[in-house]
Amino acid sequence: MNTLTILALSWQHILIVAILLVLLFGGKKIPELMRGVGSGIKEFKDAVKEEDKPGSENKSASNNNNSSSN
Repeated sequence: MNTLTILALSWQHILIVAILLVLLFGGKKIPELMRGVGSGIKEFKDAVKEEDKPGSENKSASNNNNSSSN
């Protein structure tokens, strides 16, 4: 079985999900939900970028060593 074909959504599937979202949450609540999802994704990406910066591990390790020696 190819997992990509299992996860693929056609326009009919997306339409059904959209209708269900409107029925469950209402039209006024959906923009708030999407803003929350968007800000969460942005925070996650920022955290990943911060982790990938060279020297970020060295700074935190040196801070831990300095604080434990005091």
